[in-house]
Formats: sequence, structure tokens, C-alpha cells
Amino acid sequence: MVLGAALENAIPFAATHELIRQGRRDLNVIAPISDISTDMLIGAGCVAEVTGAWVGNVSGGMGHNYRRAAESGQPNPIKIWDYSNFSIGMAFFAGAYGLPYIPVKSILGSDILKSNSRIKLAQNPFSDEPEPVALVPALKPDVAFLVVQRSDRFGNSHIWGSTGLTQEASIAADRIVVLADEIVEPEVIASDPSRVLIPGFGVNAVCHVPAACHPAPLIGRWKRDHAFFHVYHKETREPEGFQRWCGEWVRDVPDHEAYRAKLGGQLEELRIRGNAPSAPANYAAE
Repeated sequence: MVLGAALENAIPFAATHELIRQGRRDLNVIAPISDISTDMLIGAGCVAEVTGAWVGNVSGGMGHNYRRAAESGQPNPIKIWDYSNFSIGMAFFAGAYGLPYIPVKSILGSDILKSNSRIKLAQNPFSDEPEPVALVPALKPDVAFLVVQRSDRFGNSHIWGSTGLTQEASIAADRIVVLADEIVEPEVIASDPSRVLIPGFGVNAVCHVPAACHPAPLIGRWKRDHAFFHVYHKETREPEGFQRWCGEWVRDVPDHEAYRAKLGGQLEELRIRGNAPSAPANYAAE
């Protein structure tokens, strides 16, 4: 399961909250960079494995739940599959293009080769001289959750700004769930096909979920809620603190609509109201 393929932008926190409410267990969370999303899931006991380059709180530093699980198995032990930012991107690339693995050189000499037994060391068969390469296996997630600025009802969506590994992770995934900040008519999407990273025929579900990314940003729609991240870091320093925080903000909140209502004016202050549109593109054929 992929949460946060656009790195620190467009993290699908609404999906994270719902997974916790449903009491999901034994998840393998693939986290290129998912900020405190994966940390929440770990603290709620939802995670068995983490496949990723980094888990934590960008504003605060270490994710306390992640550290407790890794060091002392609280609330349950987790298996960690280490990657670098580049190598996990290449693993998604391999999954998207149907490759069993992909050779990389950037992690040679690092401890990633020691901590991730799935990555194999080999020799380049096309070199006359000894040339080691790391063979990174393809990642094929069961599902990818994506936050987009707008989508039509068929799942054709527009994404702009930082997209990170969105396209690679989505194509590699068996199923795609789109969380759209806005639902628009198909003609709007068709007017600018270059912004469509994932065509609708590859999408399994479209959900209209405004501010699904909160507290993460979404380019042109929502600013990053720095204060929310800082409070989370402070409140979750101890396991009991996380449970209180999770009860208030996730478990005792029935759905994302109620979550937005709980945020109230705090959320409205994060709404991006300025305009900085790109120059129009001419798609005329004649």
C-alpha cells in the first residue's frame, strides 16, 4: 500500500485516518516520504512492515511511534525494508514497466545492502572489468492512494506541482484510489491532457474528499499546517500521549467531513486564495 507518493506534498491523510478507524492490521506501508502518516499507522497498531526510505516528522524530526516500534516493538514489532530515496523510486519504476528488478549503483558501499536482504549484489555482465551493481527488486503495491487537485467522475485527474513518484507508484500498483479535492466535468480534464498522469481506465475508485491531504500541502489549494505537525510531535512523545491524540483526532472522529468541521477556522486559514496560473497551452490541431 502506497501513501504519500508525491513526497511531502499531497499525502492522503484522510485515507490514513480511515484505515485506523477501520482497525486494519498487518499492513505493509510503502512510504517514499509520508511524513507522520506512517507514524500514525504504526502507533495505531496497523503496520507489520515498512518499505521505505524515511519515516518521521519533517517539522519535528523522528517519528516517535516508528522509533518505539523499531527499537522495542511497541505497540508491535515491525519489519523494515530499507531503501534510499532514489532506489525506492527505481523500484517503483521497475514495477511500473514490468521489470523484475532494476540495477542501481548509488547505494553501493551503504549499509542498505546489509539491512535489506531483498537487494542483491551482482556484477555487470556487459562490462569487461569487474563492476558491481545492486539489483533492486520491483515494487508492486496492492493499492496506491492519491490526492489530486481535481478529477472527473471517471477517474481522469489533473495533478500539478510536485508529483514525486505518483505516476510510477500508481502504474505499479494493482489498484488506484483517487482522493479528489474537486470533482469537475470531463471537459475540464480533457482541456489539458498533459496534466493527466493516470488515465481514468486505470483508476478503481474516485472519492470527493476536500482537504484530504491535511496537514500536508496541496499545490494551489492548501498550505502546509506547520503547527499541526509540531503539536503532533509534542503530544506523541510517549505512547499514552499518542493514544490520546489519536482518540481526539482520528478514532473519535467519524469521518473526514467531521474532521474538517473539527478543524474549523484553522482549516480555512490554510486555504490558498491567491492565483498564480501557468501560461495557457495551445492544443489546436489546425
